[in-house]
Amino acid sequence: MYEIDGICYAGKMTPDIEVVAIKILDGGMLLVTFSTGEKRLFDVTSLLNKGSVFAPLSDDSNRQTAKVTYGFVSWLNGDIDIAPEAMYADSYKYDCPEE
Repeated sequence: MYEIDGICYAGKMTPDIEVVAIKILDGGMLLVTFSTGEKRLFDVTSLLNKGSVFAPLSDDSNRQTAKVTYGFVSWLNGDIDIAPEAMYADSYKYDCPEE
């Protein structure tokens, strides 16, 4: 638990993290570049079991609308989005050769 401006929050405080770039891959995967400089793989289809708001992402054409908006990823012109912290936590380390 931690406190900011007199408000207590559950969990651990995490540093601000943003998405700076994405690359849409096959199979519902995104290659995500975070403000930390890390590149990580995120499986968009993993969102399908996190509530009906993500149901449209079962359609590949909707997944293809992904874009970075103000440091987070959104789909369908902002109708669906995910916090960068959640995306980071549910993504996988990606070791790639220098491009």
